[in-house]
Order: sequence, then C-alpha cells, then structure tokens
Amino acid sequence: MVEDDPDDVELLQSAFSECHVAASFHVIMQGDKVLPWLAAQEALPNIMVLDLNLPKIHGKQILKSIYSEATYKNLPVVILTTSSAQHDKDYCLAEGAVDYLIKPITLEGYHIVVNNIIKHSI
Repeated sequence: MVEDDPDDVELLQSAFSECHVAASFHVIMQGDKVLPWLAAQEALPNIMVLDLNLPKIHGKQILKSIYSEATYKNLPVVILTTSSAQHDKDYCLAEGAVDYLIKPITLEGYHIVVNNIIKHSI
C-alpha cells in the first residue's frame, strides 16, 4: 500500500480484518520509495493500492513508471484516492490501473473498497 496518511492505512487494514480477509501489508509513505522497494522484492505483491497525493513523487507518475517497466506489467494497481476528478480517473485507467476508487468516509465504505481490491489481486 502506498499511502502517506496513517489513518487511511489503519482504516483499510481494519476493513480487511473485519471482512475476514487475511492480508499482509507493506506500507510505503513516500512516492520516491516505491520503485526501489519493488526492485528489491523477490516476487511482486499480489496487488498495489496506490494513493495519488503523495510526498516526493505524485501517484500518477508512480503509476506511469511502474507500467513503463516490463517487470511490473502484470502488477495490478488499484488507485485509492480522495480525488473524484474525472481527468484523474481517466488518466490512471489509461495508464494501466485496474480500478480507481474514491476513499470512503465510513468503515462500511471501506468494506466495499476491500471487496473491489480483492477481485483484482493476483
């Protein structure tokens, strides 16, 4: 999960737990740490949940960088952001994101997000 807000991380982790979905999370809080972390992994994660508004490097640039590398072409990336701007959604989906979700304001909303994330994981 690439997210700089600890509250959003906690909400998503709680929602996974409440939905009885076993998942291990590695949280990256700065955009410039994503590609080095991926490069250091022996295997790709099952899915990446990516916020757009991040320190150091914006999520759109991270997404573009991920899918410009052949090694990461099969990594499903779900955007989870506060931006409801259509141009952001269009850009991310055109760049290869498998889904674009707006951060909910309730834990129940996060349960729906969990179900959407699960359907895209490999």
